[in-house]
Amino acid sequence: MILTRRKLTVAFSCLLIGVISLIVASSTAGKVVETVNEPREIPIYYVDTGEKVCALSFDAAWGNEQTNTLLDILDRYGVKSTFFLVKQWVDKYPDDVKEIAARGHDVGNHSATHPHMASLSAEQQQQEVTSCNEAVEALTGACPTLFRAPYGEYDDKLVRGLKERGMYCVQWNIDSLDWKNPSPDEMVSRIQSKLCPGSVILMHNGAENTPQALPKIIEMIQNEGYTIVPISRLIPGGDYHTDHEGKMILNDTDSR
Repeated sequence: MILTRRKLTVAFSCLLIGVISLIVASSTAGKVVETVNEPREIPIYYVDTGEKVCALSFDAAWGNEQTNTLLDILDRYGVKSTFFLVKQWVDKYPDDVKEIAARGHDVGNHSATHPHMASLSAEQQQQEVTSCNEAVEALTGACPTLFRAPYGEYDDKLVRGLKERGMYCVQWNIDSLDWKNPSPDEMVSRIQSKLCPGSVILMHNGAENTPQALPKIIEMIQNEGYTIVPISRLIPGGDYHTDHEGKMILNDTDSR
């Protein structure tokens, strides 16, 4: 077979293209591996602690008919908790926001408009956070450091953005399911079965049976030997990471 100059040129070009393709493919594969190996940003679901402490939390996004009743029950038992408030709720019920803070409870951020946060850009996410922070601070004099994502929906950029501004993204490891209107005894049983040191318990200020269940829940927790504290006291200070279950673990255990 006689190879002409033209055939040699074509063959060389094909070989060169093949080599370049291999180099590009190799480089791309390396980037994919790097992306896969990057750790996910996971919020705080509960806290690593050897102490029998836990936190009650209430999300408030719509009505406030039961808010004062819940506050009175918490006062009766000498318990402080955490309320995560949506800005729309803050704007509608400013006196309740002031009352929550005045009674010594944490006031956390639950976004401005209760959106699906993972569907927003990083800039939109931070606008939601900033808007609610400013509204709460204007009423209470304190800027929230705790954030809970609506629907429990988050992504890496949300958790990362909160960390960068010195805030904690807090979920829960026990859902009372009060929004499904279980009986008070069912709520108590559910919480008791999942209770562990460092637990964060989710409830809502507008759920139908929560006022009837709350005294029983508090008494059960205290009878189990636990102390109930606000999330701000449950979370230890210092550099931390969360494991695959969302357990908050201090990186430097000596700082605890």
